[in-house]
Amino acid sequence: REITRKIGEQINSVRRELSNMIEIGIITSDNADNKLYYQVNQRYEHYIPLRAIFGNQTPDGGSVMMPAGGQAGSYKDILLAMNGVRLAVFAGVLVKDSISPVDILVVGSISPVKMRSVMKDIEQREGRDINYSLMPYDEFYYRLSVRDKFITEIMNSKHDVVVDRDNILNKV
Repeated sequence: REITRKIGEQINSVRRELSNMIEIGIITSDNADNKLYYQVNQRYEHYIPLRAIFGNQTPDGGSVMMPAGGQAGSYKDILLAMNGVRLAVFAGVLVKDSISPVDILVVGSISPVKMRSVMKDIEQREGRDINYSLMPYDEFYYRLSVRDKFITEIMNSKHDVVVDRDNILNKV
C-alpha cells in the first residue's frame, strides 16, 4: 500500500509487478508483524548494472564497480598477498551461473579481523555484500574428506579455485 501511495498506481498492478520481480529474483520479500517487506536482492545476476542505471551512475564510475569478471584478477592478487591463505575459492555472485550461497571460501590461518577488512574492500569494489567463509585448514580438510554438505555444495556449484597452495583439491 505504501508503494501504491508513493507512485500513484493501482494496488493490483503494483502487486502484479512485485510478484514478477520476485519471480525473476530482482527483489525478495519477508513477512514480519503481519506486514510484507520488500528489498532488492543483491545476489541477483544483473544487480550491479541495474543499480548503475537507477542510481544514475555508470558501471565503471562513481561508487559502482565493474562486475567480478573484470575484478577477479585483482581479488586473487589481494588473497595471494595475504599471509596464511592456503586455499581460496570464488563462487556465488563472483562466478557467472554459480548458485553457491558462499561467494568466497578462504582456508588457512588468517586473522578474522584482517579477513573482515579485506572483505569490506572487496564489497566496496563489487558494490554489494559478499558472503564469505573463513576456516582453518584442518577443519576444511576434514569437512572435505567426510563430504560435508557445506563444502560439497560450494564444490558442486560453479566455482573458480584462485589459490590452492597445497594442491588439495586436485588430490581429493
